[in-house]
Amino acid sequence: MPRFIALVKASPESEAGTLPSTESLEEMTRYNEELAEAGVMLTGEGLHPSSRGVRISYRGSERTVTGGPFAPTEELVAGFWMIRARDLDEAVEWLERAPFREGVVEIRQVLEDEDFGDALTPELREAERRLRERTGQDR
Repeated sequence: MPRFIALVKASPESEAGTLPSTESLEEMTRYNEELAEAGVMLTGEGLHPSSRGVRISYRGSERTVTGGPFAPTEELVAGFWMIRARDLDEAVEWLERAPFREGVVEIRQVLEDEDFGDALTPELREAERRLRERTGQDR
């Protein structure tokens, strides 16, 4: 079954480091429990504001590290879920139920091994399998 990542877009409040209320946390916990009970949720987390992060820019062999905060806020991510769903429509159905009053969630399908075709050779597939085994990832 395909995996999808749901990216919760940042808001001025999340970028200011404002944490959710107990009531909001309770609602989110109930929603996460519903996802887990249905076997949909793989993981989900909130993120610290971009002021506590860095960006690394790559140009050839050159690396540039830039400290946050980053702008514009609406392009940043404040949290995410990784879920399994039959298709994008089912992923949308689940995320429409998220207990948000405002904001934006972007849903994108995760690339799977078969998406890479012949470029992912048998040797690379085996290396990926070993890596997933070592890191406890189960696809």
